[in-house]
Amino acid sequence: MLNRRHIRIKVMQTLYALHQSNSDQIQTGEKFLNHSMDSIQELYLLMLTLLIEIRKKEEEYIEISQKKHLATYEERNPNKKFIENQVLELLSNSTSISNKVEERNMTYWQRKDHYVQLVLDEIKASELYKNYMKSTTRSFQEDQDFIVNVYTEIIAPNEKLYDFLEDTKLTWVDDLPVVNTLIQKQVRQLKNVEQAFFVPKVFKDAEDKDFAQDLFRRTFLNGAELAKEYDGKTPNWDIERIATIDIVVLKMAICEMLRFSSIPVKVTINEYLEVVKEYSTPKSSIFINGILDNISKELEAQGRLNKIGKGLL
Repeated sequence: MLNRRHIRIKVMQTLYALHQSNSDQIQTGEKFLNHSMDSIQELYLLMLTLLIEIRKKEEEYIEISQKKHLATYEERNPNKKFIENQVLELLSNSTSISNKVEERNMTYWQRKDHYVQLVLDEIKASELYKNYMKSTTRSFQEDQDFIVNVYTEIIAPNEKLYDFLEDTKLTWVDDLPVVNTLIQKQVRQLKNVEQAFFVPKVFKDAEDKDFAQDLFRRTFLNGAELAKEYDGKTPNWDIERIATIDIVVLKMAICEMLRFSSIPVKVTINEYLEVVKEYSTPKSSIFINGILDNISKELEAQGRLNKIGKGLL
């Protein structure tokens, strides 16, 4: 679920938060980092179960309408194509999803039911929904395409949902693109309604989890030493006016160069350039690229880049 770039972003945010609060408590930082990384799975489950809750709400609406004393013919004989969508049924029946939701005691949509109704109303008002319901064909492929399109066109870009997520947990704003991409990919990869659906782990493997912890600790504990590597190497930049995020990124990148032997220097530089493009000033990528390029050449000339394995590439 978390790729290496997103791990770097999580570590950067943690180091930045500690810097802004003038905190030197590593335990505080580790707690913040671990919570931030773990909460991405909660966001994933939240967005995934929104699909389940939307189906459930429409099913409840149909049942109530059918029981009305003066129900219309359409209400007594509703089109159930949406609630019988095979992808929605598959997700609703997934024990992996239900077990994780229960494990985390997630009750967001029960407490914020109006958001479920809001999204359902938008779906039903869309041409996408109307065309789907008019179609007389019934296939897994059609159901799958419909859910992917609903998620892509209506759920993922929904501004009211975005505001709700931002108000609930600030770090979710940065996690949302990763989560949306993952859900869309998983739904597209489904083959049939009998297929088991599994909630992915937060980390791909133990190596990625260790990378997150090690990058944070080594950068945090060696901050003063790492700063010496770029001290005096910014002749055209006033060190006092360099953005705090850029300082954090420089320390992290230099830490990777010196202390993570399996990561190639080019990978390190490219990854942090992408991070600053998204999180820092417009000129930051030029600054970071120039400084890191010069530092990497100097470290190599001094024989201090002890790269092995993949790190040699």
